[in-house]
Amino acid sequence: MTPESKVKAKVVKLLKERGAYYAMPIGVGYGNAGVPDFLVCYKGTFIGIECKAGKGQTTALQDKHLEDIRAAGGKSLVVWEDLSELIKLLDVVASSGR
Repeated sequence: MTPESKVKAKVVKLLKERGAYYAMPIGVGYGNAGVPDFLVCYKGTFIGIECKAGKGQTTALQDKHLEDIRAAGGKSLVVWEDLSELIKLLDVVASSGR
């Protein structure tokens, strides 16, 4: 399992525990390049999650998709091995309803 796959597995576990809907689009083919690793709906909030490991960095296209999600009223973030920022976001969404 690659380091990034391990991060994705941790995200899947957390999202399942929280009862969130999620999809993992394939980033190849027609129109999916740069789309975040996870498209999530949690308590009515749309969230895009890009996973990285080690010194991994987002590409310009990934950054554009993450910003487009925020501009459309959703939430987006990049997570590494430590999921604390994602946990914090999910807690805020759960407590505020948005």
